[in-house]
Amino acid sequence: MVRTLVPRRTAVAAVAALSLTGLAACSGDGTDPAVPGAGGGAKDDLVAAAPVAANLPAGSTMEKIKKRGQLLVGGSLDAPLLSQQNPATKQVEGLDADFGRLLAKYIIGKPNVKIVNSASETREALLSNGTVDVVFQTYSITPERARQVAFAGPYYSSGLVIATKKGAAGITSPADLKGRTVIAGANTPAIPAIKKAAPDAKIVTFGSDPECVQALKQGRGDAYVQDEAVLLATAKQDPSVQIQGKPFTSDPYGIGLKHGDAQMKQFVNDWLKQIQASGLWAKVWKNSIGTVVPGEAPQPPAIGSAPGSE
Repeated sequence: MVRTLVPRRTAVAAVAALSLTGLAACSGDGTDPAVPGAGGGAKDDLVAAAPVAANLPAGSTMEKIKKRGQLLVGGSLDAPLLSQQNPATKQVEGLDADFGRLLAKYIIGKPNVKIVNSASETREALLSNGTVDVVFQTYSITPERARQVAFAGPYYSSGLVIATKKGAAGITSPADLKGRTVIAGANTPAIPAIKKAAPDAKIVTFGSDPECVQALKQGRGDAYVQDEAVLLATAKQDPSVQIQGKPFTSDPYGIGLKHGDAQMKQFVNDWLKQIQASGLWAKVWKNSIGTVVPGEAPQPPAIGSAPGSE
């Protein structure tokens, strides 16, 4: 997650919003059964107010999705505030989950979504081989990734922070990672960010955020570098984990699409513009991140503003 110039009017808000993203840079593999479109209350209101595309170009990816009757989303089931399955209702709740439902309604007319629980290192493959149509998973836009996938958006912005075990001393900034063993999610922007901040740090990687947190608690690393939104949720749920300092990067999140599908990218960007202008974007934020971050919703990042999203 290595962000660019997006107004960070509430980096903190964005962060918390991402909290639901415990899945953010890391998550496990597997396929979740179809996820019903609405979960009641505010979610029903969101879906009811969501637009539906007037026309779908013949032969387009969007038309194929509509004929299938289901949007296949690469995402997570364990990311608080972003995309987390409620054990009681089986609904997947959070910022990314709600955006996925709204996009499904725009294409299909109904919020029919099937979530493929993807790991950070498998997202590109899932898109290229057609296992998923889109990825909503705090997927940071980078020029390197843009060589393998197309990015619509960005639709949100956050940043990387450092976490340690509660009470740990001596690590309060990226410079303090020098000579340390640092935990990071596999194939995430945390890896180059750590190398840049502390070239001699030893980096150990794991495939999911829960694995990274467990490794930190077990003392397999001195610190864990992850998206602030994810770590806010983690620290809130587990008091043995402590966030140190403020974000030291700015990361734009994009909607991952199959590389070369310019028509789908334009379509999704047009949808993003609609939900931003209508106020739906802000409502999704309020229902997720806004439940832990006070104040008004932040300004969405400008579409196409991140290198790799042009």
